[in-house]
Amino acid sequence: MPGVMARGGPVRRRRSMNEINMVPFIDVMLVLLIIFMVSAPLITTGVVDLPSVGRAKQRPQSVIEIVVGLDERLKIKVDKGDPSSVALPQLVARVKEAQRGQAEVPVVISADRQVKYETVVKVMDTLQRAGVQRVGLSVKQGG
Repeated sequence: MPGVMARGGPVRRRRSMNEINMVPFIDVMLVLLIIFMVSAPLITTGVVDLPSVGRAKQRPQSVIEIVVGLDERLKIKVDKGDPSSVALPQLVARVKEAQRGQAEVPVVISADRQVKYETVVKVMDTLQRAGVQRVGLSVKQGG
């Protein structure tokens, strides 16, 4: 059987290309690069004004301090008085009683660095859910 002849010789089958054409990929990347370069200066960054310990104001006259001990027991001190033990469920009632209807009296939570973070957050959450407005954390200055 004679072979099939095409112009110039026997018929050759075309091989499929096993390579990926990178030109469209590079074009897309360059377009994205240009878009990001143009839009980057237009993005406004949010400025967060964080409080610093060194610039803390003078301590208010009347302060309710809640001390969280290493054993996770709570004590409440009013105006640098003697601390008295209190359980978490009764904490809100004791704080409201110590505030005597003055919501602007701040409540400061003091805890040792060894106390679980979860315990301090529970105290803060309990006070804020009860409507106590000024709740803060005590910090050691210069340390």
